[in-house]
Amino acid sequence: MTKQKLLVLLALYLVSTGAAFGITTFMNRGAGTPTEQAGEQTEVVEEELGGGQKLLTINPNEPKDQPCPLNGELYTATERAAWEKRRPLAVMIENTPDARPQSGLNKADVVFEAMAEGGVTRFMGLFYCDVQVEDTTLAPIRSARTYFIDWASGYNLPLYVHVGGANTPGPANALGQLSDYGWTGQNDLNQFSIGYPTFVRDYNRIPGRELATEHTMVTSTEKLWAVATKRGWTNMTPTRTVGRTTVGGKDWKDGFTPWATAEGKPSSSPKAPNISFEFWDGFTTYAAKWEYDPATNSYKRFTANEPHLDLNTNEQVMVKNAVVLFVPEKGPIDELKHMLYTTTGSGDALVFMNGEAVQAKWSKKDREAQLTFTDAKGKPLELVRGLTWISVVAPKTTVTY
Repeated sequence: MTKQKLLVLLALYLVSTGAAFGITTFMNRGAGTPTEQAGEQTEVVEEELGGGQKLLTINPNEPKDQPCPLNGELYTATERAAWEKRRPLAVMIENTPDARPQSGLNKADVVFEAMAEGGVTRFMGLFYCDVQVEDTTLAPIRSARTYFIDWASGYNLPLYVHVGGANTPGPANALGQLSDYGWTGQNDLNQFSIGYPTFVRDYNRIPGRELATEHTMVTSTEKLWAVATKRGWTNMTPTRTVGRTTVGGKDWKDGFTPWATAEGKPSSSPKAPNISFEFWDGFTTYAAKWEYDPATNSYKRFTANEPHLDLNTNEQVMVKNAVVLFVPEKGPIDELKHMLYTTTGSGDALVFMNGEAVQAKWSKKDREAQLTFTDAKGKPLELVRGLTWISVVAPKTTVTY
């Protein structure tokens, strides 16, 4: 056999082998068990997400004397210099049993909890001051709801983070409202318009448990702020033209009034050591319970009688203020069982702090106004510095304490 024929045969062999490999790869694309696919996705998550990365080095001797505008907690001037270049993140986080434990809740400055639909609650975490030292993983991210947008509006165009949202015509049309409010062009971080690698699906985000797709969306605080920075969404609101007038171009804190806060006063004989309630009667899977811990002057969170953990640290969620907001509830209003909650006006609230129960009033004069709390005398209520958790329930809800 001539040398030329050998070269031809070798070339034909290589071509056929490559073609066979290509065909096999194409035919098997998407094949394999969910666990196998999840393993491939997890490798991407670990490489691309980077949650847990140290961002700032804080001198242990640097005083913590800078109050967070969201909850009054004290931080260093180094941390303040970092957060002042940004706007808060308002992040939609799921709370079905398959979503627990979530990632990042303990690092929020404020958390709102309300019914999404069908007896299932959802969280919106405000992340700002407590996530400047370390990039924080947030998961699982879920869709927008109109009343959460209203509460977020009190923070002067925060970066609203979600995966799509309710879009049926009518009052529950969250995506339509984001467009109507002008958010889509100045502060809306919708996964549908951003995608990978800012948002990734990690099917193994909870080790040892296979998850359905809707429970897998993961992001991180630094990834989100990086996108915002590229879009020019810093602490300054974007300028835009309305008619012949240029609006925007202000620091988000302009016109924002922080809640009144004070140092905590731990109680050795608390009058409200245990708090429990159900968002809907009989839906025990979402029943909330708080237990007072005098050693830290905090309330520990339980959901469905189980300690509610943060997956990032495996530590129980602990808050300084556990607030129950009583607001009118309407729904389900459509075939998708969407709910509506009254977000403006005023109503009753129970504020649990320092081991005590405080009868209070909430008020929010319009969508863009900050939610505020007053005491029995009508004076601004001083909350304890630190994480504040606001649970929204119907007026007739029974709260035991």
